[in-house]
Amino acid sequence: MTFSVEGKHVTVAGAARSGLAAAELLARRGAQVTLSDTRTQVPESARLRALDIRVELGGHRTDTFTTADLIVLSPGVAIEQPAIAAARRRGVPVIAEIELASRWLQGRVIAITGTKGKSTTTALTGRMLAAAGFKVAVGGNIGAPLCAQVVDSTPDTLHVVETSSFQLETIDTFHPWIAVMLNFSPDHLDRHPTIDAYGRAKARIFENQDETDWAVINADDPSVLELARRGRAAKRYFARRAAIDEGVVIENEWIVERRGGAAQPLVPLDAVHLIGPHLVNDVMAAAAVGAIAGAAPAAMASAVDTFQGLEHVMELVAEVAGVRFVNDSKATNVESALRSIESFEQRLVPIIGGRFKGGDLTLLRQPLSSRARAVVAIGEARAKVREALEGAVEVHEAASFEEAIATAHALAQPDGVVLLAPACASFDMFQDYAERGRRFKEEVARIARTQEEIDRR
Repeated sequence: MTFSVEGKHVTVAGAARSGLAAAELLARRGAQVTLSDTRTQVPESARLRALDIRVELGGHRTDTFTTADLIVLSPGVAIEQPAIAAARRRGVPVIAEIELASRWLQGRVIAITGTKGKSTTTALTGRMLAAAGFKVAVGGNIGAPLCAQVVDSTPDTLHVVETSSFQLETIDTFHPWIAVMLNFSPDHLDRHPTIDAYGRAKARIFENQDETDWAVINADDPSVLELARRGRAAKRYFARRAAIDEGVVIENEWIVERRGGAAQPLVPLDAVHLIGPHLVNDVMAAAAVGAIAGAAPAAMASAVDTFQGLEHVMELVAEVAGVRFVNDSKATNVESALRSIESFEQRLVPIIGGRFKGGDLTLLRQPLSSRARAVVAIGEARAKVREALEGAVEVHEAASFEEAIATAHALAQPDGVVLLAPACASFDMFQDYAERGRRFKEEVARIARTQEEIDRR
């Protein structure tokens, strides 16, 4: 039976990108929509009201949720919000924005999740498939929300979707043709009550798959192997370190697919232009998806060769008088920061801190002790960073972001690397990780201009 919201009262929680797309889609499908947000102003209010969408600001009102026929959550809104919890007790269905969109998509879904690397893998997978001639729409947590893709979805569209635990925890029928789990480590413990709850949310990506679908799984990660164990989809493994007989591996400086005793070359390693060996894992996962979809290896290799990475992900910003500045603002958890740090051999000065989301910062002690000249701690987590790292590496605290960059620059001279790898969320100082990354780049540009003036004297 076709899913319909005609004449239904639907409340959308959260007026960020996903919520706005969901509200507009629902209104165009005949629903009576209320968009609720805790902010007091939403720039898009006039456009929403033109679609007869009611906009409620300043908080989530219980009656708006308990009297709804359906509630759609933006990923930034916690399901434990009192108004949402009250509605659930009354039996009101609560679904994710990706769940809503998936009920109307005509094309197949390739869903990608993991604690780190989701955005890079999603973007690169989309590029590979597009280079191979497929009709591709890339979005979810990056790019266009899935609800914004519904209108252009056709049976031959491949929707490559970055999916977070926040989105997956409230799916119902969401059914990827290919589901990818890149890795798993503690994260978002400021939102999920336990590591197990976070893992269960991630594992839902496999929940509705059947034997005709595919699960692409990192065989190097025991946690991923366990989370994917109960899935019914056919499994395609990739591994940079583990010995596997079937799947995507590295042989003779190539990413290859082993199958039936033969090895099919997919992408040469010299086509990968990303900083950090951990990003090779993302290329391998994308190549595994491409191989399942039937993309030609030449097309995949071409897409990789022209891919310089994403903004705020191991992004080389500049080299100023021998000091390199690398922006990995998207490293918002300990595991991501660890992989960033391990990408450099020595002379490193990382900037770490922000709003702590959970995890074990002491995991950074050993790699920093052998690689770092010092660490600069920022934000609400400054004391936690110092406590976790003191004794392994010299820790400097900075009262502002500008002070942190200046301190790190001074410590890195004359030949070091200043690495923004916060291991924390940005919300204590910035709107999001992207604003933090942009501010970092602006400050580096200012340092570069100052150096140019000195050089001209």
